[in-house]
Amino acid sequence: MAEDHDDRFVDRLSRQGEEALGRIAEELVANPMVNRAITGAFEARDRAVQAQEAAMGVLNIPSAADVERLTRRLRSVSQRLEGIEDALDRIEARVSALGEGVEAWSEPAGDPRIEEIARDLAALREAVAPGHEPVPRAQERLTVGDAA
Repeated sequence: MAEDHDDRFVDRLSRQGEEALGRIAEELVANPMVNRAITGAFEARDRAVQAQEAAMGVLNIPSAADVERLTRRLRSVSQRLEGIEDALDRIEARVSALGEGVEAWSEPAGDPRIEEIARDLAALREAVAPGHEPVPRAQERLTVGDAA
């Protein structure tokens, strides 16, 4: 019972202390002189931070804000690089899968349709570029002008 009474007393004392602190804080904020002093202190702190950053900039020393900005940028680049690496891994897997498919096609299958297509392509190649002579360098990039 004595403990119960002590707990209630402590709770009541704590509540009264909080209320008193709240009233004091309200009165301090309402006081124009204290309000001006607090505002002036914050403005002075802001000016000091700006002066410090300017001095550090002149000395070519990065500020904490510069380091934080650089850290965020580095994280962003790192995440992008991881994305690129993942994409390259996927592309590599696809290419190797396609390579396996190409190897299967490059083996002689004995399919008469494939052999017929190969003969047709060879005949077409011979008709378009007989003798397999390369195109002369001068003709590689001919431009067609307006016929006048």
